[in-house]
Amino acid sequence: MNVLGIETSCDETAASVVGPDGVLSDVVHTQEVHADYGGVVPELAGRAHADKIVATVQAALDRADIEKPDAIAATAGPGLIGAVLVGLCFSKSAAAGWGIPFIGVNHLEGHLLSATLEPDGPQFPFLSLVVSGGHTTLYLAKDVGEYSVLGETVDDAAGEAFDKVARMLNLGYPGGPAVDRLAVQGDPKCVALPRPQPKVRVPKTPAGRVGVRALDMSFSGLKTAVRTHVGLADRASDADVCASFQQAVVDVLTDRVLRASRDTGVNRVTMAGGVAANSQLRSAMECLDLEVHLPPRHRCTDNAAMIAHAGRLRLLRGQSHGLDLGARARWTPGTV
Repeated sequence: MNVLGIETSCDETAASVVGPDGVLSDVVHTQEVHADYGGVVPELAGRAHADKIVATVQAALDRADIEKPDAIAATAGPGLIGAVLVGLCFSKSAAAGWGIPFIGVNHLEGHLLSATLEPDGPQFPFLSLVVSGGHTTLYLAKDVGEYSVLGETVDDAAGEAFDKVARMLNLGYPGGPAVDRLAVQGDPKCVALPRPQPKVRVPKTPAGRVGVRALDMSFSGLKTAVRTHVGLADRASDADVCASFQQAVVDVLTDRVLRASRDTGVNRVTMAGGVAANSQLRSAMECLDLEVHLPPRHRCTDNAAMIAHAGRLRLLRGQSHGLDLGARARWTPGTV
C-alpha cells in the first residue's frame, strides 16, 4: 500500500509517499516569511500552505513515480488550526476525487512513531521523547495507538525556550539551530544556570488538570535565568551563554529519559521533534546506557513521511476516517 502523507500543522508544507519498502518521496517546503517576525504568524502560515500545497503534492507523486496513491493520510491536529485545515481539506478532496481511503493523523503520533520508519527502528514497547517548539512530552509507546504520557513541560516547551534565548541574543529565527551553532564555541560551565524540577502536586479537583508528575519538566525559569544573566554588565559571551543554556536543557531532558527508563523498565528510547536535531542532545542521548534509536535529522523536524507512515500503520489495521473529520487544535496521541 502506497500512502500519500500531507503535513501542514505549522510552517512546513510537506508531502511524502511511503510504501512497503519505505519512503518513496519526501518533499518539504519551509516557509521563510516568518523570519521577519521572530516566530510563526498563523495567518501567513495558512496562506503560504494554500499557495504551495498543490505543487508540493505533485512533486511528491512525481518523485515517487506514481500517479495515484492507494490512500491518503493527513495531519488533522494538533497545530495551528488554519494551517491544519489547508492540508486536511485538500487531502479529503483528493481522497474523494480519487475514490481512495482517507485517514487523519495526529501530528504528535507522527513524531512519536518516526523512528519506527527506519530499517533499524525500535520494537514496542519504547520510550519516545517528542521535543519541539510547541511540545516537550515523554511517552511510553506500547503499540500503535497505545501511548501513556509519563511527563511533559508545565510551561515553555524546550524549543520555545531556545527561540526566546536566541531572541535575547539577537540570533534570529528559528533560534534552535542558531543557538546550537554558537554553543560549539562556548564553555557550557561558564554560566551557572538552574535545572528546574517542578514540585509534584495533585490536581485540585477530579475534573481539573493532571497536576504535576515526577517526570514533568519546566523551562520558563531557565529562560528567565538566562535573561537575568544577559542583563548583567559583566555577563558572559554569547557563545558561553548558548553553551550553558543548551547544556541545561540537555541535562533536564536526559535526566527524565533515564528516570523514565528506570521507572518503567523499558530501555528502548527514541526522540523526535525539531529539538531532536540538536547536536549536543543527540550526542548525549547516544551516550546513555540505553538502546537509543534516533531518526535522521531531516525526519526530526516536521515532515510528511512520518504522517504517511503513521497513517499507513493504522490503515493496515483497518482504520480510516470519513470525510467529515474536523481539524483539532489540541489532540492527545492515542485518543479518538
